[in-house]
Amino acid sequence: MNENIQTHYGRSPAAVGAGRNEVLRNTYWLLALSMVPTVLGAWMGVAAGLATAMSPGIGLMIFLGGAFGFMFAIEKTKHSAAGVFVLLAFTFFMGLMLSRLVGSVLGLSNGAELIMMAFGGTGAVFLGMASLSSIIKRDLSAMGKWLVIGALMIVVVGIANVFVQSGALMITISVLTIGVFTAFILHDLKRVKDGLETNYITATLGVYLSLFNVFQALLALLGIGGREE
Repeated sequence: MNENIQTHYGRSPAAVGAGRNEVLRNTYWLLALSMVPTVLGAWMGVAAGLATAMSPGIGLMIFLGGAFGFMFAIEKTKHSAAGVFVLLAFTFFMGLMLSRLVGSVLGLSNGAELIMMAFGGTGAVFLGMASLSSIIKRDLSAMGKWLVIGALMIVVVGIANVFVQSGALMITISVLTIGVFTAFILHDLKRVKDGLETNYITATLGVYLSLFNVFQALLALLGIGGREE
């Protein structure tokens, strides 16, 4: 057979494989870079006393408005270099929004240790899912709709708990969040590896949001445990 057989997209299998690897590599690099503005935003938020400046209700409205606004902007700019800067600005904003929880945990006697534990746990989750995405051969696209439903349910219940302030419900939400968004990391990385996601900015946004939620949920659980000791 002709060795130069082309795919339906006019590219050889080797070129397609190289393209997938490039998207995955760029996703990892941009994901690592996005941690810098996130940490900076959280630090500035804590230093500025953002945690005490906003009520839970106002904080929720700012978070939802800012998050959806940034995600809309990222979608519009994802095919240009500007998309990288919009994404990094978004991660800075997310760091600011995280400062309320970080500041609360830092107020505990072992707060810094709890934050490092949450960071380490999130890193372990990412490494585990990244490794698993390379091992699993089957297509995981079908699980995406169920994960979206699960995420929406968590968001709705989470918003309700901002006003209810139930400790037991917070623990339940945190555990479910870790489970759902850990699966999301696997799903999104597998999509890149399978060539189903070809835009590294979009891929980075998806994985970043999952890591953010896993970290936030782990930190909330550790913070609750730290207060009970």
